[in-house]
Parts: sequence; C-alpha cells; structure tokens
Amino acid sequence: MTYAKDAVPPFYHGTRADLCVGDLLAPGFSSNYQEQKLSWVYFSASLDAAIWGCELARGEGRERIYIVEPTGPFEDDPNLTDKKFPGNPTSSYRSRDPLRIVGEVAEWEPHPPGRLQDMKDALARMAAEGDMKIID
Repeated sequence: MTYAKDAVPPFYHGTRADLCVGDLLAPGFSSNYQEQKLSWVYFSASLDAAIWGCELARGEGRERIYIVEPTGPFEDDPNLTDKKFPGNPTSSYRSRDPLRIVGEVAEWEPHPPGRLQDMKDALARMAAEGDMKIID
C-alpha cells in the first residue's frame, strides 16, 4: 500500500458517531451505509464528500464531520476512484490504519433537502438492485 499521491490535508470523516479529539477511528466496524464490517477506514480531503458521509450515515446520532489525521499509509478509495468518477475528484481515501480525531468542523452547509433525497433514493435503488457492494 502506498500513500495517495495527490492527497493534501486537512482530511475529514463524516459520520453520526459521537467521538472526541484524540479518539481513533479504526477499521473493523460497520460501514456508515450498510451492515458490512470493513477492513478499511474511509476519509476525504473534500469537505463536501464528508458532508455526504454524515448526511447519508445510518443511525440516529447527530451528523458530525471530524478533522482526521491518518496514522499510517493510505490509498485512493477504489469505490469512487475510476469506478464512479475518473481520477479522484472527491479526494476520497482509505487506510487499514486508524485515523486520529484532531478536531471537528463546527459549522458546515448541508446539501439542499431535494438533492439529499435524490441521493438517498439513488442509494435505495442501488441496494434493491444489489449494487451496493463496497470494494473491501
């Protein structure tokens, strides 16, 4: 595994988990989007991608965007890179090593309700068609 060549901090992780500065986000937990334990932890250098992450995350907790620091090597997220978007325009990455929480984005602009619902509907269609596989 190598470092993603174009990755530039800061890095973000959107979720509904209640975490604190200094906590570690580690692989081995269920995805934000489906019941599948993952051997990677995902993050982005794009605040917009992190907003999608927290808005689409399962659960009832408050939507949160954490500023994270990789503790080891990471690579482009193959679930988005070249599979759905040429290159890595979402600046999305994954690592087998934990991410350290170094802060939280206190204020951010949510996606418009109609756009968010369109995304949720698209994900529901993908799930119904069996096309929600995460490359792990």
